[in-house]
Amino acid sequence: MIEKTIFDLKSVYREPLEVKAFCFGDINYKTICIMGAMRGNEIQQMYVCAMLVQQLKRLELSGRISKNTGIMVIPCANFYSMNIGKRFWAMDNTDINRMFPGYDLGETTQRIADGIFKELQGFEYGIQLASFYQSGRFMTHVKQMVTEFTDDDGITDFGLPFALKRAPRPYDTTTLNYNWQLWSTKAFSLFTHSTDDMKEDSADNAVNAVLRFMKNRGIIKYSIHPGYVTNVINESDMLQVHSPCGGICRIKTRIGDSVERGQIIAEILDPLTCEKLADIKADERSTVFFHFASPLIAEGTVIFKLIKL
Repeated sequence: MIEKTIFDLKSVYREPLEVKAFCFGDINYKTICIMGAMRGNEIQQMYVCAMLVQQLKRLELSGRISKNTGIMVIPCANFYSMNIGKRFWAMDNTDINRMFPGYDLGETTQRIADGIFKELQGFEYGIQLASFYQSGRFMTHVKQMVTEFTDDDGITDFGLPFALKRAPRPYDTTTLNYNWQLWSTKAFSLFTHSTDDMKEDSADNAVNAVLRFMKNRGIIKYSIHPGYVTNVINESDMLQVHSPCGGICRIKTRIGDSVERGQIIAEILDPLTCEKLADIKADERSTVFFHFASPLIAEGTVIFKLIKL
């Protein structure tokens, strides 16, 4: 294993920001890069990458990384915000993952994105441990934006129950995933159950999914359970359930549960009296893919995403 600093940023009042990368195999080859936390609350994403570093150290010592392959893992790119528990860049509230491919003479987050992206260009595969903008719980899954560089086979090599595909939207054009693909990297986003806390089962699933992908692509020699036959769906085909009113949100089902048409899957309660304001029911027989996780919910908020069975 080789540890190196791929970007640093001097600070007047505190230690420099140093973005560390851990490299395995042959550093002359850019086979796969795994990118972790770019936001200050992405604890789970950093943790998954840290676990991967440990696994890859053991695989390298036992000679199970294939010849002529290079692996890079970047657990965290935003320690400044993480140290104070702030999701976006602490000084100006901008998002590093909305600044790619970056600009070396621009604002701070543009310069960070530029420094990181210069190191990430040229990899054959890229996996980003991503987080969702909305508070909630997901099934562990892989997502891919469909571009001319999309790898139709790779999305099933993670061995996860579900994989999502979607067309890029205008706001995606400044994300890492989109720009990776523009520079000919086959990029995937991997989502786990949580973001700002650590869920061991979900983290283990994510680590195994990445190792399974690398094994299926011939990057490592590793015996691992083959996982699931992946159900690939278009994100636009998912059922979205919106809250009809604001109040206390009481979820009555779990991620991955199968629910029947008409089943009550959540309740909205009056925050002052706990009187029931609304029952949230499933419109179709489906699997719970996402549910809202904050105790209070606003009217019109997406409370569930369901996959039709």
